Amino acid sequence: MTPPPVANPLAVAWEDAGTSRIPFSVYTGEELHRRELERFFYRKHWCYVGLEAEIPNPGDFKRSVIGERSVILVRDASGQVNAIENVCAHRGMQFCRERHGNRKEFVCPYHQWSYKLNGDLQGVPFRRGVRQGGKVNGGMPADFDSAEHGLTKLKVACRGGVVFASFDHEIESFEDFMGPAITPYFDRLFNGRALKILGYNRQRIPGNWKLMQENIKDPYHPGLLHTWFVTFGLWRADNQSALKMDARHRHAAMISTRGASGKADQVTAVASFKADMKLHDPRFLDIVAEPWWGGPTAVMTTLFPSVILQQQVNSVSMRHIQPDGFGAFNFEWTHFGFEDDDAAMTKRRLRQANLFGPAGFVSADDGEVIEFSQTGFAAKPFHRTLVELGGRDVGNADHMVTETLIRGMYRYWREVMEA
Repeated sequence: MTPPPVANPLAVAWEDAGTSRIPFSVYTGEELHRRELERFFYRKHWCYVGLEAEIPNPGDFKRSVIGERSVILVRDASGQVNAIENVCAHRGMQFCRERHGNRKEFVCPYHQWSYKLNGDLQGVPFRRGVRQGGKVNGGMPADFDSAEHGLTKLKVACRGGVVFASFDHEIESFEDFMGPAITPYFDRLFNGRALKILGYNRQRIPGNWKLMQENIKDPYHPGLLHTWFVTFGLWRADNQSALKMDARHRHAAMISTRGASGKADQVTAVASFKADMKLHDPRFLDIVAEPWWGGPTAVMTTLFPSVILQQQVNSVSMRHIQPDGFGAFNFEWTHFGFEDDDAAMTKRRLRQANLFGPAGFVSADDGEVIEFSQTGFAAKPFHRTLVELGGRDVGNADHMVTETLIRGMYRYWREVMEA
């Protein structure tokens, strides 16, 4: 008797050829997650690793992450920006444990193999053995070649002070990766002005990493979930807005111009709107229009798969998505300003940054709903989400009452994962 076929653990049961009904199984399962890491983080994609302002001087480094692999962003003595994998070529140890620092070389503490700041192997203890009693004992084989045993080097792209890297040296250019529809929104924020690091927030969210990409491609929820946004008018459905995608629908920009606060029919007829909500410190709404905005008061740009570029009024930051298994991800916020900001603007940016981060007046909501969504997926693996607001098709929009950006992202996901 022929045994029954074994179910493919990577198969996803979509209801049809579209992406308006996303199976819960997309968010669960370790083997599917491993394929995502390989196809989205380790091949054919540029991933965010840091800002040049974090490594201003020769020898400065920052430990970063691509997917689940630890990498080091470092500036060498010549000023060149390098990205190297944090895995010793000898025994595989992640030798760098500090988040930031300055080094003339990297040395693995296990057996003290040492590397130049570009990843080249420069020193191996006892490479030629040890002389004892008139003879040489041990040592590496005669054909050992240091050039073949350096650290894994990544391809690096720098634009506007932002550093992206890829394990795939055959990858398309960073500009082609972003595409002409999204590049202007990147350049709007990173327009050549020198950046100034203001601080970091870090959190771990018990949910699938894609849920954070979805969250910032979802204009439906901000005016419903976030009391702050809908009450004070920073982001709600009646604001002037636009949604843009690249040609492959993987990246997106949500653009909004702040409208009036206070009550408005339909838009504020929701439980999250609090007509009597007042600020103890009105400086949280001390918003100053900046020349580089060019009109919009907020632009949230998602570069798939690894990063969110945030400009929400005067608060600007990078949000770095770092998967850790299919059911959790680490999330690092790098808040920054510009070197030519005056003291008042720097204080304003820091104050408004309290809207965001793990305990932010707005972002704390997002972390919680992602956790609760993941719990629902695990409990009902045969079910699916529904993202049909605004229809079932995929395309740009001039309003927020649509889930088109999420549908677009999963069109790209299916293209890559089901190839």
